[in-house]
Formats: sequence, structure tokens, C-alpha cells
Amino acid sequence: MSEATVALAPWIAAQRTSLLAQRGHAWLLQGPSGLGQYALGMELVRAWLCDAPTEQGACGQCSSCHAIDVRTHADLCVLMPEVQMMALGWPLSEKAQADIDDKKRKPSREIRVEAMRDAVEFSQRTSARGKGKAVLVYPAEQMNHITANALLKTLEEPPGDVRFVLASEAAHQLLPTIRSRCLGHTMVWPAQDQMLQWLQGQGIAADAAVSFLRAAGGRPDDALALARSGRSPQAWSALPQAVAKGDVTALGDWSPAQVIDALQKLCHDLLAASVGGAPRYFAPADLPKAVPPLGALTRWSRALAKAARTADHPFNAGLMLEALVAQARNTLHSKH
Repeated sequence: MSEATVALAPWIAAQRTSLLAQRGHAWLLQGPSGLGQYALGMELVRAWLCDAPTEQGACGQCSSCHAIDVRTHADLCVLMPEVQMMALGWPLSEKAQADIDDKKRKPSREIRVEAMRDAVEFSQRTSARGKGKAVLVYPAEQMNHITANALLKTLEEPPGDVRFVLASEAAHQLLPTIRSRCLGHTMVWPAQDQMLQWLQGQGIAADAAVSFLRAAGGRPDDALALARSGRSPQAWSALPQAVAKGDVTALGDWSPAQVIDALQKLCHDLLAASVGGAPRYFAPADLPKAVPPLGALTRWSRALAKAARTADHPFNAGLMLEALVAQARNTLHSKH
């Protein structure tokens, strides 16, 4: 989803203003997914590189802002897994693009060490526009140890005119030495009414906004992505009953990772219900009236966690879907 098509959320704007008032060469934006780490990181680098910045951020009109919009800014280096760079319209290096075009390899799902080495070299060059340079790393937890170590020395002894922003949805997975060399910022979790108002401002009906926000566990960016994915609130509400019947078609156009995520949310809510807690992702009326035993739900939770580790590389997506739905159905009808 291009950030140009999404109105900046007020809680992101407030955090941007607060962070720009502080000094530091490297920020670590951290918190659960769906809270806007990428959007806030982009707002920071826009302001740092802008020709006419204000206390509220970049002007949005100058040649620097335009160069970022069209992904051609000479003083901005964006480091992401290649699959995300392609999805967000960021260009890959010529060699990486050639390797993928020639089918020598698939786009990476982690930040490659070759890209980090290019970024380190970029940070040592003179600024092309005279406003300094910026490096955005997202999601930072997608650096393996080799890639992270390639960044570490530059974070320790940064060239004078380069600033870094690392945005992470799992900062605990980063090397402690990386975390210690950044100023930390924990993402703000907005109020419910503020999130609903913002989602409605993106063209989502009020009742649908409530449903998608619940399905996303109260995370606004994830709720917006769900709303724009073509899913309907009705389909989400019907999912528990469909799975209980073993209806594979209810999840037929979902990727294995999306199926596992949905089933993990259902399992979470049933585990909560089994101990008297409130569901988080589904309305209480959507859940089966008879909650399976705690032992069966615990076994299912472990099985889903194991399946998640290979969700991006299933041997056969169709067979995996059938197995997951059958496993869910058996759990929902379990008596012990």
C-alpha cells in the first residue's frame, strides 16, 4: 500500500513533531505491528531531507519531497526485504533486480547483507543535495546477525551528515548492541474512537471500521490493510462457524500465512473464553457456543505456531489449507 494513498494519522503526526524536536543520529521505532512504524519513519526522513522543513515536518512541496514520492532521492537509502520494497515501489539495486528478472533467485524475505553493505558505502559518500543523508531500515528485525553486524560499526561511528531510523515490530529480536546505539521510541497506541474516526476518513463505513479494527486486534494500520484487501466484515464474522463445519472455501483465496494468522486469532479468542476472558479478534456471538477443552486448544495453538514457521514456503498450499481446516474442525469438536 503506497503511503501517498493514506491520510497521515493524527497520532503519527503528533509523534513526528515530538521526535523532530529531539536530537540524535539514530532512532529505533518499536512496538507491535500495525501501529505505523513505517509511516513515522518515512515522516522523519522526509523532514530531515526537506528543503523547507517546519517543526511539524516536511513541506511536501519541494524537490526533495517530490524525489522521495517518486523513489529517486539521491540522499535516501531504504533497506527492506526485497518483497516489501517491490510492494511499496522502492527500486532494488541493479544487480538484485537483474538476478530476480533472470530467475536466478526469488526476492528475499529478509534484509540482505549485500544491501546493507551498499547502505554503509552510501552513508560514507558526500550528500548530493547538501542536506545530509538518511537511512531507513524496516522492519529492522528482518536483519540477520551478519547484516546487523555490517550496520553496527556505522551506528557506532556515524559519518557526520547521516541519520538512521530503524523501525521494528519485534525490537527484542535485534542485537542488544544495535538497540543500545539508538534512541528508543515506543509507538503510541491510539484511542479507539481516534482510530475509528481515521478509518472512516479513509472511506470505510463505521460498522465495517469497528469489525476490521477488532479483526486486527486494535491495530489501525492492519485494520486498514484488511479493509483494502477485499475481505468483508461478514466473511470474518462467519469464519469460526465455517471452520467448525470444515468449509475450506471460506479461506480458499487466502495465503497459507493469512490462514494461519486467522486461525491463531480464533484459537486465542477461544483460549480466552475457556478461562473466562473476553475475545479480542471476534465478537462473542461469532464464536462457537461450546468452547473446546483447554488441552485441545493448547495443542492446536502449538500446532499453529509450528505451521507458521513454514507458512511462506509450503510444500503444497492446497494440501496445507485442507490440513489446517481439518485440524481446526477437529479441535472445535473435541471433547478432551
